[in-house]
Amino acid sequence: MAYYRPIAMTDPYRPDTAHALAGGWCWFTHAQRLERGQPSRLVSASDIPDDILHRLTAQRAPIAGLDMGAPKIMGILNVTPDSFSDGGLFNAPDAALIQARKMVSDGADILDVGGESTRPGAATVDVDQEIARTVLVIAAILADASTPISIDTRKARVAQAALAAGASLVNDVSAFTFDPGMARVTAQTGAPCCLMHAQGDPATMQDAPTYDDVTLDVYDFLETRILSAEAAGIRRDQIIVDPGIGFGKTQDHNLTLLKNLSIFHGLGCAILLGASRKRFIGTLGNAPDVRDRMPGSVAIALHGIRQGMQILRVHDTLATRQAMSLHMAVN
Repeated sequence: MAYYRPIAMTDPYRPDTAHALAGGWCWFTHAQRLERGQPSRLVSASDIPDDILHRLTAQRAPIAGLDMGAPKIMGILNVTPDSFSDGGLFNAPDAALIQARKMVSDGADILDVGGESTRPGAATVDVDQEIARTVLVIAAILADASTPISIDTRKARVAQAALAAGASLVNDVSAFTFDPGMARVTAQTGAPCCLMHAQGDPATMQDAPTYDDVTLDVYDFLETRILSAEAAGIRRDQIIVDPGIGFGKTQDHNLTLLKNLSIFHGLGCAILLGASRKRFIGTLGNAPDVRDRMPGSVAIALHGIRQGMQILRVHDTLATRQAMSLHMAVN
């Protein structure tokens, strides 16, 4: 099986023969052709099979009321006591609402509310406790503003309660593998979803992650999960994929995936990049304290934009919005 990674460009001097990448702001004329066990090679876009070229170029449909033709910012709101970056800061409803208002004011297009930490080594949270942490916060945010809300959960009952409270999107770091009821709940409500790759569960995922080829292994996993979601009744154009930076990956795995991000456009879905404040940013950027990782996080976010990522999941909303606005203005 051949895979094609479009060589994404943003230069304003665009050839007439260039193809729009996912109908968005990037373009390409060539791609890297990859095949397991074979050396890769550069090919012209005209050499890409028609079905794959269509997936790479087709304009992505709106999701949760958001236009995927321009990059969007997803603000992270962890209402947990133990998330790796902001645990304990916003788990009180009043503090969560204040932070939600700030992120919206700073430029967030959608807020991702999570009631269970999925940091390395984290334990599973009881369903009722996760519902209690998230649903009141979602209702309070929506009573205050019309910003779309994503529920970050692996559990069907939590997703169902959040959607009933007004959430617009289901973001599952297990890609519907942790709770088999997730696909059914999402399909029945007609909600869009985000399916993320993770090797193992949060408690063990960083013990010794291994891959034959991390880029192609993650690609194949996501393709399989998309097909499963489609079989449950969820349309592909309402599925977002996330390669899962930091979830069961070493630093080298993360860097390889980041260098090859544009390959995931071949899945025909919008793509979410969630690398904000991750450990590899601290390691490479000499920032052991997670709250010192904003500059590195923004650098990775801008790299994602240059690779056509439609959604950036971030902690530092204002800094990311400012950088993104300037980047888009000069490209």
